[in-house]
Amino acid sequence: MPPRSTPTARQQRLGSELRKLREQSGMTVQQAAALLGVDRTRIPNIESGRIGITAERVRTLAFNYDCPDTTLVDLLAAMARERDRGWWERHRGMLPPGLLDIAELEHHAAALHTAVTTHIPGLLQTEEHARAVFDTADPPLPEPDLGARLELRMNRRRIFERDRPPRYEAVIHEAALRMQFGGPKVARAQLEHILEQSGSDHTTVRVIPFTAGGFPGAGQSFTYAAAPIGQLDTVQLDTSHGSMLLDSDMKLRRYRGLLDRLRGLALPERASADFIHALARDL
Repeated sequence: MPPRSTPTARQQRLGSELRKLREQSGMTVQQAAALLGVDRTRIPNIESGRIGITAERVRTLAFNYDCPDTTLVDLLAAMARERDRGWWERHRGMLPPGLLDIAELEHHAAALHTAVTTHIPGLLQTEEHARAVFDTADPPLPEPDLGARLELRMNRRRIFERDRPPRYEAVIHEAALRMQFGGPKVARAQLEHILEQSGSDHTTVRVIPFTAGGFPGAGQSFTYAAAPIGQLDTVQLDTSHGSMLLDSDMKLRRYRGLLDRLRGLALPERASADFIHALARDL
């Protein structure tokens, strides 16, 4: 099987977790290759996600690495068994890989916690609002690209249509709620959509009002994607240069703490709903 030219973020994550286990065990690349009976160059390719690995070989490596966490090993083996191409893959080659990584991350998350200051979270956007946001791109997006981005963003909401959708929490600053992308009518419909979604069992929306004063995080929007175990959690950052994924223990701790501080500034759920309703009524 030839190496993958563009491994997905999830394929890279599987490889990086195997690399962490190998390094923690003190085993060299040569020794790991001998365990699998392969050339030593295959191990770096596996650990970078450029070459796949079977679930059985994941377990072989983990056993010989003396990994005591059976839950982690089971999850890594399950990741290795994933062969179906996600619906987002049909956009590969047209859209930046980072956008597809977001859809993949959300699809596999057990829970999602989002904090935003200037934009409505993508999973809560209406089609009209999303189109108005994309219309502000500089340079302007070509119509095929705009259409593909819009389709991707709307289809990301499929995770809420499952029998057991992931738990979703959004902490939204008042500034994002007051931005009138597309004009008052579109903005009102967007706020009403947030209220509708926040009424579901799996979604929580809380607002940080201007009156809360300053807030930590320099206004950076991020999503904390929780996996079944904390070691496989991921932080997704929105930056001016695109999406960035973080998974080091230090970064995960930092963003868990930041999320807790932002929650502390936010209104309770009921008060947040009343706040959003008032904003919509005034448009």
